[in-house]
Amino acid sequence: MSQDEQQIRELIRTWMEASKAGDTDTVLDLVTEDVVFLLPGRPPMRRDEFAAMSRSQAVPAAPRIEGDAEIQEVQVAGDWAFLWTRLSVKVTPPGGAPMERAGHTLTVLRKEQGRWRLARDANLLVPVQPAA
Repeated sequence: MSQDEQQIRELIRTWMEASKAGDTDTVLDLVTEDVVFLLPGRPPMRRDEFAAMSRSQAVPAAPRIEGDAEIQEVQVAGDWAFLWTRLSVKVTPPGGAPMERAGHTLTVLRKEQGRWRLARDANLLVPVQPAA
């Protein structure tokens, strides 16, 4: 495994841990200034909106976020890379029932000043139906 691939895998691990901990500053440090998130059924989300949403969820009464990112493929081409993952996320609001989503993501990363950062992310997660 190349050093670039190791760094990218570490970025994803850090993202998942920081999300679970509500560490918005760490998550924001992992994205580029021009990041774009593509989500089903809504317009593209840019950094400012993502930051505001993340900060609103990092309060004492915030929902608990758990997840698992299973990297399926990483490809590096110079200062650009992409990966796709199988992602599952469970969000549990205080006193509420958990909401689970799962699916795939396709992520484009850019190397800036020697560090990989997330530049584009297409999130194809859908609600998980409870087992009957």
